[in-house]
Amino acid sequence: MKTVYTNVNILNGTKDMVLQENMMLTVENGRIVSIEEAKDTTANNIIDLQGKYLIPGLINLHIHTPGTGFPKKKESDSTKLAKLIMSNKLLQQIGKMICRSALKTELLSGTTTVRTVGGLGHFDSQLRDEINGGKSIGPRVFSCDSAVTIPGGHMEGSVAYGAHSIKEFEKFIEANAKANVDWIKLMITGGVLDAKVRGEPGEVKMTAEQVKACCDKAHSLGLKVCAHVESTKGIVIALENGVNTIEHGAAMNDEIIELFKQKDAALVCTISPAIPLAKFDPTISKATEIVLYNSEVLLEGILSGTKKCLENGIPVGLGTDTVCPFITHYDMWRELEYFHKLVKVSRNYALHTGTLINASILGIENETGSIEVGKSADFIVVDENPLTFGFSTIRKPYLVHFKDQQYLQPKIKKNEICERELDNYLASL
Repeated sequence: MKTVYTNVNILNGTKDMVLQENMMLTVENGRIVSIEEAKDTTANNIIDLQGKYLIPGLINLHIHTPGTGFPKKKESDSTKLAKLIMSNKLLQQIGKMICRSALKTELLSGTTTVRTVGGLGHFDSQLRDEINGGKSIGPRVFSCDSAVTIPGGHMEGSVAYGAHSIKEFEKFIEANAKANVDWIKLMITGGVLDAKVRGEPGEVKMTAEQVKACCDKAHSLGLKVCAHVESTKGIVIALENGVNTIEHGAAMNDEIIELFKQKDAALVCTISPAIPLAKFDPTISKATEIVLYNSEVLLEGILSGTKKCLENGIPVGLGTDTVCPFITHYDMWRELEYFHKLVKVSRNYALHTGTLINASILGIENETGSIEVGKSADFIVVDENPLTFGFSTIRKPYLVHFKDQQYLQPKIKKNEICERELDNYLASL
């Protein structure tokens, strides 16, 4: 079926985008078939968007589906909870339902492509196939399924598996490949929430030999590798041994920049998860003194490393690291705003990054990421120009379009505490 969207202003997501006013966009069989100045048409299905703004669907390169990100009244043990969910078929169905709901929320908030980077078993790949088969609602999914680390490594026992030997690492990656994952995820360093002392949010856990073995096995199976890394030393180990994208990041030197160039690697910047732990009142975030200190270290490292990569032409993508505390499945727009305000890029470049650059990191820049003829009809319609009024204009989309699916004024369950505290922080910038 052909649908014509007329009287709309378009920001197409390309690097040098300029506002195209009073345009008409035609979609047929889930593809953009024409973009032209608005004119009279005899098409049967015409939707007048009354001067609203159309932008590409957002792409989130770093999410975890098992959860909401909503703050909890009482902290729970994620490892015990994961083991409970995976203990029998009934609880697995409940766990998968939570992940299914997360993906639906991502789409209805305007994120039309996601990469899941550590989950429960093979839920994410199974849900990707459900979505592709039209059995559930969700975005385009690139899955890693469960990540791999060492015993005691970051998120081991919940969304990561702890391998004891090189052979076990390789066997686990082969099993993920058999489940038809799109990427392999490594947890090379520790994280803020599992650091035991001040100053080591990125303590190295995996050895160079282990990282190389994992990357070699993944690459031999045609899979790229992304890695949780929160320290300078961890970045060096990751890049020297074959990791394709560094997730989160840290302070960087010229040696690291040269490694990025030599290895044709990219950085995926995740500002969102560090904000609540580093900047909120601890009575709200429930961050301990060690977590608060290490979160400040991590945030400054991410920001400085991201700036250095951009200054040196290294590809930088964006992700939210949902479901860290206060980081929800509907707030990708905040990551763009943080990128603009804290990394000091223009809103044009932030939008370009959250769409077409993210698409290129996934290798799908010819399929999506910009509003161009021939591409998938993945776009959001909002009431105001996000480059003028800020990316908060995306928080209540008028319309979300994904391939051949249209969602008019989608309703999303939001958390009042998250909204209030995150809005207060943005207002302070």
